[in-house]
Amino acid sequence: MRIDTDRFREIIDTLSRNKTRSFLTGFGVFWGVFMLVALIGGGNGLKEMLNDNFEGFASNAAIIFADDTTKPFAGFQKGRKWSMVYKDVERLKLQVPELETVSPMVAHWGGSATYQENKADCYIQGLLPDYRNVDAPNIVYGRYLNDMDIQQNRKVCVIAKRVYNDLFPDGGDPCGKKVCIDKIYYDVVGVNFQTGNIQIGGDPDQAIVIPLSMMQKAYNLGDSVHIICVTAKPGVTMESITQKMRTVVAEAHKISPNDEKAIVVFNTEVMFGMLDNLFSGVNFLILLVGIGTLLAGAIGVSNIMMVTVRERTTEIGIRRAIGATPKNILSQIISESIVLTLVAGMSGILFAVIILELMEMSNTTDGVVNTHFQVSFATAVVSTLLLSLLGVLAGLVPAFRAMAIKPVDAMRDE
Repeated sequence: MRIDTDRFREIIDTLSRNKTRSFLTGFGVFWGVFMLVALIGGGNGLKEMLNDNFEGFASNAAIIFADDTTKPFAGFQKGRKWSMVYKDVERLKLQVPELETVSPMVAHWGGSATYQENKADCYIQGLLPDYRNVDAPNIVYGRYLNDMDIQQNRKVCVIAKRVYNDLFPDGGDPCGKKVCIDKIYYDVVGVNFQTGNIQIGGDPDQAIVIPLSMMQKAYNLGDSVHIICVTAKPGVTMESITQKMRTVVAEAHKISPNDEKAIVVFNTEVMFGMLDNLFSGVNFLILLVGIGTLLAGAIGVSNIMMVTVRERTTEIGIRRAIGATPKNILSQIISESIVLTLVAGMSGILFAVIILELMEMSNTTDGVVNTHFQVSFATAVVSTLLLSLLGVLAGLVPAFRAMAIKPVDAMRDE
């Protein structure tokens, strides 16, 4: 396809003669495109930041824990203290077949770990291997707990990121080394660099995970369980089985099945649903503001082109008199509109990408980008096509007005 360079130069010359109007119009389109791309990129970054807080955590999970009773039941007064036991795990597995994972947890707060002269504050979790189905670990060294650790009561542990940095400041693989946790030595079998910020019992960066059976013996916890984490099978909503789970636990401990404060079931599906609704609202707001600004810029282009056509009445009339067809006039005006819109719009895209890149650079740790604030290539292509369409639409009305100019009217205007 041959590019008509003479026509392009003519368009540029025409826009140059109207520098002030072209600048004001171009700035409107530039700002509209910049806002749209910057908002989309910023929205993507915000979504990534929020998703990072829940990374690895199952979206169809629930957390069950005990609290003082608030209703009298079966001869017991309200305010009774109680605790869950390991048999509650077996009851839930047996009586609630909709559950896929039922994983208990016990915890000890205010613990400390030492390795040689290094010390780290921590909190200790006693877990089973299937807890990874609830909150997936990010193992960078070694492995997670396995079934043999539980069956053989092994003194092993998986340490979190901050504990690893405090105990092993020189880095390297710590697996096989012994750390002292509350006067008991454990072999390190894994390092968990989990990035999620969901806290079940404490800060995940300060957690040390040991086998549940070992934890119960080391801290004399007997058969008690502090928390039970569950996930539902595919296609089952946690809301539909919440009351069923509460009833199973309540019947075993003589608690009112309607005492929601005594048997707390925290449904994470609700949290993830709120997050999805938030993203939908943010995306709608971004499109509304961005497209509205773009349309305002396109209207500005159309108005400026109308003024330009009015000022060039004599020129257009003379061109018609010497043989220019309505098609020539139409293509001239629309071409000027498209060039003005594209130049301003592409500049807006470029500037927005630069700003988003600077935001990424400011949100890095050890040379690794924590959050990406960029837009996809498809978004840039769609923005370019949208700009071209807006350029055509913005030039239509002025173009049709130019086509209606007659040579006689042009001469009379002169």
